[in-house]
Amino acid sequence: MESTTLNPNISLEQTDTSTKSVLLGIPLQIYVVAICSALVIIGVQWDIAWHMSIGRDGLFSAPHNAIYLGAVVAGIISGYQVLKTSFWGTPAEKGKMVNFWGIFYSSLGGMFCIWGGFAAATSAPFDDWWHGAYGLDVKIFSPPHSVLGLGLIAIQIGAMISVLSVLNRQEKISYLSDLQNVNRNNRLRNIFMFTAGLVVFTVGTYLTEFMGRWNMHRASFYEIGSAIFPMFIIAFARASKIKWGATIITATYMTVMICINVTLRQFPAEPLLAPVANYITFFQTTAFPLLLVFPAMVIDFLRDKFTSKNDWILAVILGIGFFVTFLVIQYPAGTFLKESPLARNWFFQSDSMPYFNPANAEWRYKFMDWQETHGFNNWAIAALISTGLGILSARIGLLWGNWMKRVQR
Repeated sequence: MESTTLNPNISLEQTDTSTKSVLLGIPLQIYVVAICSALVIIGVQWDIAWHMSIGRDGLFSAPHNAIYLGAVVAGIISGYQVLKTSFWGTPAEKGKMVNFWGIFYSSLGGMFCIWGGFAAATSAPFDDWWHGAYGLDVKIFSPPHSVLGLGLIAIQIGAMISVLSVLNRQEKISYLSDLQNVNRNNRLRNIFMFTAGLVVFTVGTYLTEFMGRWNMHRASFYEIGSAIFPMFIIAFARASKIKWGATIITATYMTVMICINVTLRQFPAEPLLAPVANYITFFQTTAFPLLLVFPAMVIDFLRDKFTSKNDWILAVILGIGFFVTFLVIQYPAGTFLKESPLARNWFFQSDSMPYFNPANAEWRYKFMDWQETHGFNNWAIAALISTGLGILSARIGLLWGNWMKRVQR
């Protein structure tokens, strides 16, 4: 039997590589904050379904616990990394971090996670007090929900930036083979795409009141969509450095949202808070995601075709491309989701209705006059507004994407 001896000149860090090989040299913190990013949006969707289906909740209801757990763990592990690097880190480790207050060293993403976790934790007692003082809150943009939303988006952007900073450094890990180093970069890019998709998911969720299926025939739907989504989609796609980055990110958003909502609908739930206008027996959800993957495909095609253009010209092209595609795809999709019997199932979820809305309401499966924008002139004005907002949003996205491509701390 052969015997082996350790080379005394090789450090423990160099020899204890089994775990590091499994992680592919990616800090454990990256994996944890990515999981936390997913956990908070699962909790948010669950909480919305809880409000739609059960009504009564408390500070430590199941969906709240999922949100708090994701937020607190992301904040704690990022805080631990700050203390570890600040007081026990090597000069090389500190060189990869941002110095603040003259004492502490943190990655930029870690700072987002810390402040996001703090905001989310602060919103919990605020939300509990709000419910006690004003009763059931069915609005997404109530004051405590707004604080929570900002905190959760900060955590998700922090998770995304944390991944991106490691990816952008293009480090070659000495204890990994050449193939493992290639796989490491691919895994980092995949994690980035996943976390970017979750940010789009969260933004879309907090716009539900303005961009639900009942609003898809309104001009304001396309004005808001053009003002918000190009900024995020284009920025993340440019930062990904992948030809079809926008498509993959929006497909991730759609896939995760469908999976969460379809899963929730399999569980029993019944109203516990009167009045009950629509008696239900399983969780009601926010329905099918926006079809952002189609304008994203157009964005990716145009980015590739006009890559040599000045960013202002490119912003004009992308802004117009987004609005036109979004309108052409989403308007008829709204008709299908709102009115077609084929959409009233577990997948498209257009039969989902909160317990406090009348089950036989005339507007449940039909666009009413007040839910639509009429007239060529009104739509022409809306098209101009949407195009202008889309161009501005695209330009901001290109600037943001350029910045993210340079983030290394």
